[in-house]
Amino acid sequence: MNVPDQPLDLLVVAPHPDDAEISVGGTILHCRDQGMRVGVLELTDGEPTPRGTPERRAQETAAATKVLDLTWRGNLQLPNRRLEHTLDARHRLAGAFRLLRPQIILAPYWEDVHPDHVAASAMVDAARFWSKLSRSDIPGEPFWPEKVYYFWSIHLRIHPKPSFVRDISAFIDRKMDAVRCYESQMIEGRSTDHPTVLDDIRDRARYWGWTIGRPFGEPFASREDIGITDFRHLV
Repeated sequence: MNVPDQPLDLLVVAPHPDDAEISVGGTILHCRDQGMRVGVLELTDGEPTPRGTPERRAQETAAATKVLDLTWRGNLQLPNRRLEHTLDARHRLAGAFRLLRPQIILAPYWEDVHPDHVAASAMVDAARFWSKLSRSDIPGEPFWPEKVYYFWSIHLRIHPKPSFVRDISAFIDRKMDAVRCYESQMIEGRSTDHPTVLDDIRDRARYWGWTIGRPFGEPFASREDIGITDFRHLV
């Protein structure tokens, strides 16, 4: 795994290419606009899919990476559709945390209809703990990522209660540009009747923006309480 020259401020752990763009693309863009070092670590290459190939998904991912202006992007190359929270997978992810040293991790929410997302969520929690262990064979120095927040995907039609919603109003168009890079997944072979899958993604962001009195937003959950130092940062 190639390693950035400085630790990351934020790392998105995504089961497949396109998950980061769909769920937290606006947050990534906002953080980059603030000067934060942001990375995305996919656990699988997302293939096979009806219209994708590993080579095509890599090209689409590279295009989306440019739109998002990511500091770093990598892939653990674990098996798509058969992603499991094994000790080996946990070991590899903990090693990635040690090498990337992110202060904040964004991970899939622990409840989802897609087994890969459920497995990924559990892997992040366990690998976060393992990454701090001393006297282990995990590569890199022990490290404890300070915060983990969880994002929702589009598979399970639930009405979540987020811990907070981030205003992404200034970045919604670029978020959707990044999502559109995945033509094999978002556009080809799909109905063009309204609402399309792209409409659904944008409309969800519109709904979450409405909940906080802003045009667009992205929701997050936290297992731990969230502290603030300034009421002026609340919207």
